[in-house]
Amino acid sequence: MILIKLGGSVITDKSEYKKFNREQTARLCAEIAASGKGVLVVHGAGSYGHVLSKQYQLQHGLQDFRQIPAVAQVQHDVRELSLNVVEEMIKVGMPAVSVPPGSCFVMDNGRLIVDNPESIKALAHIGVMPVLFGDVVADRSKGFGICSGDQAMEALAKIFKPDRIVFVSDVDGLYTADPKKAENAKLIPDVDGKMLDKLDSELTVADVTGGIRGKVDEMLKICGDSGECILVNGTVPGRLLSLLKGEDVPCTKVRP
Repeated sequence: MILIKLGGSVITDKSEYKKFNREQTARLCAEIAASGKGVLVVHGAGSYGHVLSKQYQLQHGLQDFRQIPAVAQVQHDVRELSLNVVEEMIKVGMPAVSVPPGSCFVMDNGRLIVDNPESIKALAHIGVMPVLFGDVVADRSKGFGICSGDQAMEALAKIFKPDRIVFVSDVDGLYTADPKKAENAKLIPDVDGKMLDKLDSELTVADVTGGIRGKVDEMLKICGDSGECILVNGTVPGRLLSLLKGEDVPCTKVRP
């Protein structure tokens, strides 16, 4: 089984509030289906979650009760996004159902707690595909917190022990500098824990869930269970399909 995260940067326009990239999402879902592989899918919140979360500083937990309406709105918005993604998956024959982390998980000071994954395991056991996503989740210490799509990936990796883990982003992989700004940026094909401190932490625009440094940290955590994570560009038609079929493509492989 392959665990795949569709990043918020590929399924939404993160610069515009609630801008769903339906055409690109549909293509990626079609590529996943065409691979014929058994998969589980997580997706990021993109502009459905990050815009208001940043505006109201939701990542820091409850600081002001004026944040509460934003918590409700973000939960509503990311569920709307998830239903859009699931709709495209169903169109290509994937039996997907949206499973909001805010309804089945809890956090403690920013750490995701998965005490009882029975409902998720039961769905997968009968062939239904649970689709998790970035969400606002109750936090025992901070009132609420943000469960990133990467944290959901870590949880599913521990539960299902996938053979491969793939992160689909809007760049070919990790670079020595921001490839969207620096012409001399070079793709880093392999990354491990020792190299992490040497990497430029501003490879992409920082977001509320920790930016690229947070992503690499989460990928390294997941590698502890599954050995390798792959970061690949989902904006290039056919690249995800090629990767899933075992072909060589430009990407970054992250190992512990």
